[in-house]
Amino acid sequence: MIIGLLLGAAALGGGFIPTRNFVRRRLRYVDGAQKPAAPIVAGVVATAAGVVVAALPIITVPMGVLFGIGVGTGWASGQKAPPES
Repeated sequence: MIIGLLLGAAALGGGFIPTRNFVRRRLRYVDGAQKPAAPIVAGVVATAAGVVVAALPIITVPMGVLFGIGVGTGWASGQKAPPES
């Protein structure tokens, strides 16, 4: 039970932090990445990919959903954050 919670938290953080940094550094001048619907689309695509990977024994569907939530919120956070120099 606790291992599942830790893996879920790792999936959430593993989706959030790299996505936020990628949007902040690499996609800061891309108009399509700055649109309001972009985080939703990215989150849905990441959730779909995470649910497909759920066929593996240790990865479950809720972890795939948490990964998608992490990607969507990381994208939105990267849009709002000032770019790093």
